[in-house]
Amino acid sequence: MELKAVCVLLGVLLLVSWSRQQTPAKKKPAKKDTAKDAAIEGLQKQVNDIVHELNILKEQQALQTVCLKGIKIHNKCFLADTVRKRYHAASEDCHAMGGVLGTPTSSEENDQLRDYVRQSIGPDEQVWLGVNDMATEGAWVDQNGFSITFKNWDTSNNRSPQPDGGKAHNCGVLSGASRGKWFDENCREEKPSVCQFNIV
Repeated sequence: MELKAVCVLLGVLLLVSWSRQQTPAKKKPAKKDTAKDAAIEGLQKQVNDIVHELNILKEQQALQTVCLKGIKIHNKCFLADTVRKRYHAASEDCHAMGGVLGTPTSSEENDQLRDYVRQSIGPDEQVWLGVNDMATEGAWVDQNGFSITFKNWDTSNNRSPQPDGGKAHNCGVLSGASRGKWFDENCREEKPSVCQFNIV
């Protein structure tokens, strides 16, 4: 409703601005011309402010839609994608929607993301995380190239400690079956993913 009111107001202001420009110019004293120019500039600033506010509202509405379809965890929204893709394709699809592959930054966030993955994709699925060591082997970074501070690699004794894949496994996954533990996998494998959107 609020969005419609903003659009109507924007239309009225644009119509007033346009009609002022269409009125034939009359010879008036310079003093009135400067007052008229100032008024037009004021209207133009109001129109620009309304357009800016409208864009912010559209962005918030899109983010709320993502949060409603997915899950909100702390200041982030996560949205599952059940379609199996390679790491780079999954990453590009998240970027196209304005997000990045999910990257938990705390144990609590990781646990909530694990529960969401188990419910929305499946209890035994692995999903791509937004972490990789493609640039430098063993130096795991997020999708912005920053070193990750939180890690949840599976270091249990019954498996070789993760990450263990060397140069063949450069992309991280979160495993629903392994209580949210992380594994390194070959980036060419096809897996579901979760996109992350930061709430501003």
